[in-house]
Amino acid sequence: MNASEKITRGLRTFASDIAQGFFEITHNSFALIGLAVIFAVITLTARPELRQVGELQLFSWLQTRQLPVITEPAGEIGAIDRATASNPQDLPKQQAAVAYWLSKKYKVAPEPLSALVAEAYEIGIRTKLDPTLILAVMAIESGFNPFAQSPVGAQGLMQVMTKVHSDKYENFGGKLAAFDPLTNLRVGVKVLQECISRAGSMEGGLRYYVGAANIEDDGGYAGKVMAEHARLQSVAKGRSMQLTAPQTVTAPAPIKGNEDSGKVAMLSNS
Repeated sequence: MNASEKITRGLRTFASDIAQGFFEITHNSFALIGLAVIFAVITLTARPELRQVGELQLFSWLQTRQLPVITEPAGEIGAIDRATASNPQDLPKQQAAVAYWLSKKYKVAPEPLSALVAEAYEIGIRTKLDPTLILAVMAIESGFNPFAQSPVGAQGLMQVMTKVHSDKYENFGGKLAAFDPLTNLRVGVKVLQECISRAGSMEGGLRYYVGAANIEDDGGYAGKVMAEHARLQSVAKGRSMQLTAPQTVTAPAPIKGNEDSGKVAMLSNS
């Protein structure tokens, strides 16, 4: 046997030894893994509390992995911060009584109503308008539906004509803010204040507000608002008031030749 054949034979032997060693190692490793799995199954079967702990840890791990997907993007406020609601029990006694009474009458959750009541009282102080009048207008106009819209385009809680008063929504981001309850309330109060100032009286201002300043019949609007106003004043004073069916007002027909004068709150800045 020459030197070349010896080298070739040596290389084959070396390769065979490596292959055999690799087989032994992997075979033993798989055997160890199999034994470990069997041992784990037996242990978990015999000790259910360990299985429960393992399941909880696995579930927690999965939740952590999902967290980036289900949480809100960085920098955005949470849903609880966007909610226009508050706990009625946190209100002063007078305001809480009004919120609960309105909630029962108009079948609206007390929490969002509480936020509206608190805002009405706060803005009433600034504008020198009775907050129960503001709430009465809201009640008759929309029944506290923040997404209400009339056939002539009055929108939101206080049914403000958005196209007429679009300038009043500029500071709130634009006319789509008409469907934000608190924004609509603030704009509606501003319009109501202007209407009362122009008319020189509360009832006259209400007729302006509903777009009936130049017609004889306001559809009973002013009377219904004043009646609800009186009931809310009594509730705020702690008196027991019987609940009656909610009343809303249909917009009076636009005056011929002035179709844009319909409901509601048509008073402009001019």
